Amino acid sequence: MSDLEPLDLYDVRGLLSESEQLVQETVARFVQREALPIIDACFATERFPTELVPRLAELGLFGATLTEHGGAGLNYTSYGLICQELEAGDSALRSCVSVQSSLAMGCIAACGTPEQREQLLPPMVAGKKLGCFALTETHGGSDPARMRTRAERSGRDWVLNGAKMWITNGTLADIAVVWAVADGNIGAFLVERGTPGFESRLVKDKLSLRASSTAELIFTDVRVPSSARLPGAQGLKAALRCLDDARFGIVWGAVGAARASLASVLVYAQSRELFGQPLAGKQLIQVRLAEAARRITAAQLLAWRLGQLKDRGEAATAQISLAKWNNVRMALDIARDCRDMLGAAGITLDHCPMRHALNLESVITYEGTESVHQLIVGRELTGESAF
Repeated sequence: MSDLEPLDLYDVRGLLSESEQLVQETVARFVQREALPIIDACFATERFPTELVPRLAELGLFGATLTEHGGAGLNYTSYGLICQELEAGDSALRSCVSVQSSLAMGCIAACGTPEQREQLLPPMVAGKKLGCFALTETHGGSDPARMRTRAERSGRDWVLNGAKMWITNGTLADIAVVWAVADGNIGAFLVERGTPGFESRLVKDKLSLRASSTAELIFTDVRVPSSARLPGAQGLKAALRCLDDARFGIVWGAVGAARASLASVLVYAQSRELFGQPLAGKQLIQVRLAEAARRITAAQLLAWRLGQLKDRGEAATAQISLAKWNNVRMALDIARDCRDMLGAAGITLDHCPMRHALNLESVITYEGTESVHQLIVGRELTGESAF
C-alpha cells in the first residue's frame, strides 16, 4: 500500500502555500481541542457555544480577508480553509463566522460609509460585536424580491416595519444588517440591538443546526437615523453579491463535514467485527468508502480551483453556484451513507455523521436552494432565465 492520506487522496494540501497550510492547521487544532469536546452537548441542548467567540476572534477568523480595520488580510483560499475546518466541527461554527464575516462585515465593508466601517468593523473583528444579515422573510424564501419589510422616511430618520426569519446569529447580534424596501427600491439599514421596537426571538425545536443561534427578527416602528442606511446597498444585486462570498465559504465547509463523516466511519470500520472479519474488510463497505473518497476528492479540487479564481477576482456567480450545489449535495449524501454504515450506533451523538447530515439539510437549503443554483447554472448555459 502507498502512503496516501485517506482524507486527501490527491494531496490537495500540497497545492496550498505554507501560509494557507498554517491557517488550516491552526483552525483544525482549535476545532479538535476546543470545539469538539463541547459541540455534541451544544447540539443536544440547542445552544450556541458563545464561550468560543473570543477564541474565534483571537485566531483572526472574523473578517479574515479584510486588509483594513484590524482584519488578518488573508486570501480567499485561506478563508475557505477556515470554513472547511470549522464545519468539520459543526455547521453552526462555520455559519457564525460566515455570517459575521461574509455577510454582516462584508456588506458593511463593501456598502458602508468610511464612518460606518471605522465605527463597526474593528469591534466586529475583535469579536466585541457580532452581526447578522436580515434578508430572508417567511413568505419569500427563494424569492427575496417579494420583501415586505418597509422603511419609510420620517423627517431625517427612517422607520422600519416588518419581520425576518431564519436569521443566523439573530439573538446574539449587536448589529443587524436589515434589508427593506425604501423609496421603491431595496436597501440595507444598520439596526442596533436594544433599539426600541426591535425584537429577536430564538427559533426553538429545530432538528437541524441545533447548535446555531437562529432567530426571527421583528421590527415595529423601529426608528433609525439617516446615517444608519448603507449607501452602497442599492437593489437586490447588492445583497446577492454578499451572498456569493458566503456561498464560497459553504463550498469549502461542506468538504469539512464530509471528511469528518468519512473519518468517523474509517475508525469504526476497523474496530467493528462482522461475521468474523473487520467491517473494513467487507466489499460492500469498501465500495461505499471508495465512493465517498471519490466524491470528496472531486469536491476538494473544485473548492481549490474556485479559491484560485476568487483570489484573482475572477469567480463568477455561476461558478460559485455550481460548487455550492455540487459540494453540499456531496456532503449530505456522504453523511447519510456514513450514518448507515455505522448501523444503530450512527443515530447517537457518539458519532458525528448524523449530526452533520441533519445540519446539511439546512445548508443545502439556505443561501440558495439546490434548485436555485441549478437554475443559475442553467441560465449561464442557455442565456435564458427560468426563474
